[in-house]
Amino acid sequence: MLLDWSDAYRAGQSSGRPLEGRSVAMLFEKPSLRTKVSFDVGVYELGGHAIYLGKGEVDMDSREPVEDVAAVLDQWVALIVARVNSHRSLERLAARASVPVVNALSDVEHPCQALADLQTVRSKLGHLDGVKIAYVGDANNCALSLGLACAATGGRFAIASPEGYAFKGGELAAIAARGETPQVTDDPREAVDGADVIYTDAWTSMGQEAESAQRKVDFQGFQVNEELLAGANAGALVMHPMPVHYGEEMPSGMLDHPQSVAYLQAGNRLHAQKAVLRLLAAGK
Repeated sequence: MLLDWSDAYRAGQSSGRPLEGRSVAMLFEKPSLRTKVSFDVGVYELGGHAIYLGKGEVDMDSREPVEDVAAVLDQWVALIVARVNSHRSLERLAARASVPVVNALSDVEHPCQALADLQTVRSKLGHLDGVKIAYVGDANNCALSLGLACAATGGRFAIASPEGYAFKGGELAAIAARGETPQVTDDPREAVDGADVIYTDAWTSMGQEAESAQRKVDFQGFQVNEELLAGANAGALVMHPMPVHYGEEMPSGMLDHPQSVAYLQAGNRLHAQKAVLRLLAAGK
């Protein structure tokens, strides 16, 4: 349903203003381009009013507890969209607020990104069942959400990570519980063999800057480039949630490769999130 709604929004075939006269709080502890703008525009296009609250304005658990923030916002807004440092903050917001709380990124998952990813894959390949998505790089929040989404929609998920940066047992079990057991390796070439999609992300995410030098050493050989792409299925899609650290996980210009769909993937954040907002607005 969400993917169908997302496609309809992208095609301009869905109207309605389910957020008419309602406001959405956007709590952002981390900076953002795609997430911030796509949610803001999405709320506007659905008839609502988005209120952006950056770290300096709220500063949860420093200026005031997460629970107090939730209790106050709960009286004013229809939804809370939160991009947080700790997943525990999301859980505490959701426990205290009566309105829905949307995970716009945490250190554990990035589900809105994964929804846009699946929309992009389906729009290009025509289906999701049996599609092999090979993720190359750090087993981070994007990787987990993508793996869960891939398994839940009948796809096959493979992940290649350097030693020390792979999924733990609980994450693998969670993916396997949704569908097929993921393929896990430390060899990117093995992961992309037979892949319909090659996906990568930054070697160093926000909050990990102190590890950057070591990660550049540890992730050597994990770049998604022409050579690695040649080992996948013909015409395999190249994906990245952005921003890209060129020269690290991808060489310069890779997003402009004929097989790259990264800009479409970014654009679909708007449509996928409008589908989420519509669903949650209907239930409130």
